[in-house]
Amino acid sequence: MSNHTSNITVKLVETEEDMEAAVSIRFRVFVDEQSVPAEIELDEYDAVATHAIALEGGQAVGTGRTYFEDGEARIGRMAVDLSHRRRGVGGVILRFLEEEAKSQGATEIVLHAQDYVKAFYAAHGYTEHGDTFMEAGLLHIEMRKSI
Repeated sequence: MSNHTSNITVKLVETEEDMEAAVSIRFRVFVDEQSVPAEIELDEYDAVATHAIALEGGQAVGTGRTYFEDGEARIGRMAVDLSHRRRGVGGVILRFLEEEAKSQGATEIVLHAQDYVKAFYAAHGYTEHGDTFMEAGLLHIEMRKSI
């Protein structure tokens, strides 16, 4: 499989414009595509999380965030625009967020993976914990990775 990620850069969200781009991607993926209620897509963790965006040619094409809760690093709100999926963008974002969490003192990452993308996280070293559960109307599984 060819690697199309060489022209993708991932950076921290630092400006209002960056955050608006990240939120736009999340709304397109979660609200429009997956019918997550708009009122729960943005949450209290957005204010404290470290957000990242993936750019291609200056255009935001993916996003994700990491934050600490109860002493654990969590990664979430991973979203890639439909036109850029299956090209390695998610993996680049995930590695960037893992490094960011590690730099903030994390030794383990916890995430809630949608059931249909758990193989993606497994391929990046995450293992399933516990049973599947419903979150935002979608089937999820907790996954963990030591970093």
